[in-house]
Amino acid sequence: MKYAGLASASPVFDSSFDWLGDPAKSVRTGEFQLLPLGSVQPKGWLRRQLEIQANGLSGHLDETWPDVGPKSGWLGGTGESWERGPYFLDGLIPLAYLLGDERLKAKAQRFVDWTLKSQTADGMFGPASNNDWWPRMVMLKALAQYQEATADPRVVPMMQRYFKYQLAALPNRPLTSWGRFRWQDQVLTVLWLYDRAPDPALLDLAKLLRAQGYDWMAQYENFQYKEKMSSAHLDQMEKMPGFKDIKLATHGVNNGQAVKTGAIWSRVSGADSDRQAVLKMIAELDRYHGLPNGMFSCDEHLAGRSPSQGSELCTVVEYMYSLEQSLAVLGDASLADRLEKLAFNALPGTMTDDMWAHQYDQQPNQVECSLHKEPWSTNGPESNLYGLEPHFGCCTANFSQGWPKFAANLFMTSAQGAVVAAAYSPCEAQLKLQGTNVHIAQETEYPFRGSIRMAVNPSKPVKFPFLLRIPGWADGAEIAVNGRKENAPSAGTFARVDREWKQGDVITISFPMQPRVITGFNNSVSVERGPLVFSYNIGQDWLKLRDRGMTADWQVYPSSRWNYALAVDPAGSSQKITVTERALGDRPFAAEGTPTQLQVKAKLLPSWMANEGTAAVVPESPVESAEKEETIALVPYAAAKLRITSFPRLKESS
Repeated sequence: MKYAGLASASPVFDSSFDWLGDPAKSVRTGEFQLLPLGSVQPKGWLRRQLEIQANGLSGHLDETWPDVGPKSGWLGGTGESWERGPYFLDGLIPLAYLLGDERLKAKAQRFVDWTLKSQTADGMFGPASNNDWWPRMVMLKALAQYQEATADPRVVPMMQRYFKYQLAALPNRPLTSWGRFRWQDQVLTVLWLYDRAPDPALLDLAKLLRAQGYDWMAQYENFQYKEKMSSAHLDQMEKMPGFKDIKLATHGVNNGQAVKTGAIWSRVSGADSDRQAVLKMIAELDRYHGLPNGMFSCDEHLAGRSPSQGSELCTVVEYMYSLEQSLAVLGDASLADRLEKLAFNALPGTMTDDMWAHQYDQQPNQVECSLHKEPWSTNGPESNLYGLEPHFGCCTANFSQGWPKFAANLFMTSAQGAVVAAAYSPCEAQLKLQGTNVHIAQETEYPFRGSIRMAVNPSKPVKFPFLLRIPGWADGAEIAVNGRKENAPSAGTFARVDREWKQGDVITISFPMQPRVITGFNNSVSVERGPLVFSYNIGQDWLKLRDRGMTADWQVYPSSRWNYALAVDPAGSSQKITVTERALGDRPFAAEGTPTQLQVKAKLLPSWMANEGTAAVVPESPVESAEKEETIALVPYAAAKLRITSFPRLKESS
């Protein structure tokens, strides 16, 4: 790999690099290639989001939470020695290097240096008090990112020694528990190393991990987990033949990580059926557990389609990561559509605007955040509080990876030498194509606006294809180069613009941003515009439960009525919805000053009530109401910390 320098925070991706070494030993390449960390830099509102994160819990977690503090086992201390240190580093490294933040780099470096020095003569590394394979899978992901950003020469040999050790040790100490269900995350790192230092033994290790790991693709070929998995249901099924692993098989985070299994494994198997398993898994999750924010329910186990159920924050960021990795292998535009939906809705929707507190579980229909046992499938009463570590601390350690990895993967390249605009947000990319440096600057207020401008500036004229993703909702999109319109692109594809590019060339993309009415669970309706999902913002009273070092835990109670039914066209027409746009502020996902609002006619539905702080199951539509018609405002999902996202639909006569 060619970099501008050892300590550069902006490595230049060289598409002429031989990623697979000796073709006789190589594994299958994906349709696209991910760029090394730092090739894409966030700008505009996206950079501001990362800065808020750095100034919030992510950038100070080690100062206020002992699990990743100075006594962490991953710093040689006697503290937590399992997954939390690696989780923290997995998000801290891309955050630090994308921002060029020396303070955060220094925090990350302490973990990296200790981990690299911890390796023993046989190849094992990490805290001696814990020999579980699983946390080391996470640490390897973090080290791969660190190596891409710094070219530190210690990382590749360290991985080679560890993988040699593991190949010898696994037959007598096989994968168990979390590692057995998350084996694909290590295969990902094994192939990362193979792409840089081909060795047939690495493929032997990948095959052994697959053989010992859980068969996710078989689970989704005959998907049986079609209902809410309550604790009693899980305990009962666990006693039945063939279901001894049901608690791990229906665990939300495991399934979020598993989505990429087929894509990753197809690089070894070469089987198209493995590639298509990604889409099969997403389709089954949507069919039986899909929610209007793009997530599937998992609080903490699969929980059906009611929008009053929740999703774990760990699952949001792991699902995003699975989509990024799967997109690179499959080149399927729908995966990027889903990635954007999660990034612009579910991810910011589960954190306070200053990112000093987060939820363990978020709900699309979330009318109260308080100490109630309902409606969770298996979680506890603190699940939807905003705080330091509500319910359980895994998400506290893990959530930081969401925004940085999304920003790092906005651009990709293809095996045919094309530049790929995979997802859209303000950024710039530095690439090397056919030996020519190419700088691309993307200016946009997307997802709040539908216009995108890309300035393409090669150091000298160079011919290459540019693949521009056209979202599946974007019928009528337009593309122009230097003011001249290209052929009308098709929604749900990558539009190809193939030409010789020169300094000063400009691509403009215009996406239609009409509101869309989507029918969901119980024929309820939700409203989308572009990749944004919109919600009714319930009035809020925040009550501090307790101080937690530099942050606090909060309950949130409703201060306004929320039980509305919408007067919208069941065919999905947006004629009755009015759009209001305002300037983007420093916090575009905050309720105060939100850049986009929708106005829609609605009536209160008094029969739809809450129980134990949870909105009752959304009534079957259509419904009738004798209440007075009102005009209510809908805001982007993430702006409403208490919200209704799935509404009953009024009968026309009502």
